[in-house]
Amino acid sequence: MKVKFINALILLSLVFLTTTTSLDPCASRSDDSNLNVIPIYGKCSPFNPPKADSWTNTLINMASKDPARVKYLSTLMGQKTVTSSPIASGQAFNIGNYIVRVKIGTPGQLFFMVLDTSTDEAFVPCLGCLGCSTATFSPNSSTSYGPLDCSVPQCGQVRGLSCPAGGSGTCFFNQSYAGSSFSAVLVQDSLRLATNVIPNYSFGCINAISGGSVPAQGLLGLGRGPLSLLSQSGSQYSGIFSYCLPSFKSYYFSGSLKLGPVGQPKSIRTTPLLRNPHRPSLYYVNLTGISLGHVLVPIPKQYLAFDPNTGSGTVIDSGTVITRFVEPVYNAVRDEFRKQVSGPFSSLGAFDTCFVKNFETLAPQVALHFEGLDLKLPSENSLIHSSSGSLACLAMAAAPNNVNSVLNVIANLQQQNLRILFDTVKNKVGIARELCN
Repeated sequence: MKVKFINALILLSLVFLTTTTSLDPCASRSDDSNLNVIPIYGKCSPFNPPKADSWTNTLINMASKDPARVKYLSTLMGQKTVTSSPIASGQAFNIGNYIVRVKIGTPGQLFFMVLDTSTDEAFVPCLGCLGCSTATFSPNSSTSYGPLDCSVPQCGQVRGLSCPAGGSGTCFFNQSYAGSSFSAVLVQDSLRLATNVIPNYSFGCINAISGGSVPAQGLLGLGRGPLSLLSQSGSQYSGIFSYCLPSFKSYYFSGSLKLGPVGQPKSIRTTPLLRNPHRPSLYYVNLTGISLGHVLVPIPKQYLAFDPNTGSGTVIDSGTVITRFVEPVYNAVRDEFRKQVSGPFSSLGAFDTCFVKNFETLAPQVALHFEGLDLKLPSENSLIHSSSGSLACLAMAAAPNNVNSVLNVIANLQQQNLRILFDTVKNKVGIARELCN
């Protein structure tokens, strides 16, 4: 009897090993509301980091693209005007962000698309694209693919539309994205997210790219406009999603994107979600103040106030790497931080407040005060360290002053290991601590 029992255990173990090794360790779970959120340079990502000798240098390289990102956010005014899209040869695509695995078409073609909460449209490079990488979507290989012409409502909802007024023909459009530009055709096909399939999903089929910041395998827009994932999925996700972003250091781990009300945290602190009709894609929240330790930083209210007319206020964004405050706000935070830590201070890339790591115990906790919610950041969300480990730096910066800088941007480094919940029906944002690995 004992021998039979041991043999049964061995057989069961072999079955288990055969089953688990046949599964894709990078695929999302079978739960149809969850997708893995993968750091752009994680093990499950197809993208290689730029040449750098340390994680810190990689992060500095990623953060160096933030000014172009913030400028892009500042130009999202819901315009429908045509933008130029010069043609150039392909360049290296390096964007500091998170990606999700999706399949487009029938049968599904796999893409690792960048997750972007501040963009509505989805777009992917298509076969024959000039300046694109080798990973392209093949329309002819999909039985559910279909082009869209200028007469359909979706064509009038895309930014950079180039259709003549009242005209017909293919729905072409040009867009800029974080310092680059592309031209595309609006098409539709099935979109598979884990086990969910959204039929007739409208997205841009890119035929030419100029610049190096357009995501190499496309982008999935989670904004609030009519062509976003929430809008096109209709009642399927009830206008609700959340994500948990793992640390950039989490090479072997992924976070999660939960779509719809199922599986969302039941107990979570919330703050009102604000809407700007001039920038309808962005997720505005009411940031009322910032504390460093026990000190509430003196900041004139007009630099934090939400104003739909000027576009000023604070947004939560998945595509900016380090939090950027308008210059008067950042200067006030930096000066108070320096006062509490004491110097001397030096700069490292985008970070202008670096100090000897021995003084890290003096670094105050950063707290962001939202309406109805206080978010206290642990040190890993507010400090980074040099590759040698000898320096620690305040992981925030001023918004670039060469644009209409009225936006404060809560970026993904400060969101890591937090569950961020967006409810576009009840107009609220929830934030809870969660280990995202």
